[in-house]
Amino acid sequence: MDHYITGSAVRQLREKRGITQAQLADIVGVSNKAVSKWETGKGLPDITLIEPLAAALGISVPELLTGNFVTNKNMSSNMIRSKIYVCPVCGNIILAAGEAVINCCGISLPPLEPEEPDDDHQIIIDPSDGGYHVHLEHEMSKTHYISFMAYVTGGTAELVKLYPEGSSEARFYSRGHGSILICCNRHGLMKVKV
Repeated sequence: MDHYITGSAVRQLREKRGITQAQLADIVGVSNKAVSKWETGKGLPDITLIEPLAAALGISVPELLTGNFVTNKNMSSNMIRSKIYVCPVCGNIILAAGEAVINCCGISLPPLEPEEPDDDHQIIIDPSDGGYHVHLEHEMSKTHYISFMAYVTGGTAELVKLYPEGSSEARFYSRGHGSILICCNRHGLMKVKV
């Protein structure tokens, strides 16, 4: 992590909540001078105050510590608006119903932004027994491979993990209109509608 908690973040969040330094101090159990010192960068909150401070400011502890504030705009949990996070260190794949603060292996992960497939990643979708057989001609070596494929609709998300030296294909049962996503470990996330 690059920093502990910035004073500007505390001030911004306090003002957004519409509370004064004195009110925040009362909620957290410190003096208003302590809050003033935090906001001006002349002091830092004690580690024991992190959880109460985050709760008082209406955010999570990771958001407070990183300064990355997230508002999940997908309140209806429409899975088509899901966000996918992939750790570049361990390969962990996290699917969230909306924007989130995700950390893995000490790294704050950004959500992957899907793009249209390029010429080297042409996704072939064949109807097959009430579903889809998804495949593509792609190298599947230890250094360049398709990491996963997913089929996402408004109400469901199905993810199939693929492995180096395996095949670049998956089968999905049809659940209506949605998107097929593939993730290349070198070229990122790509999406086509079905």
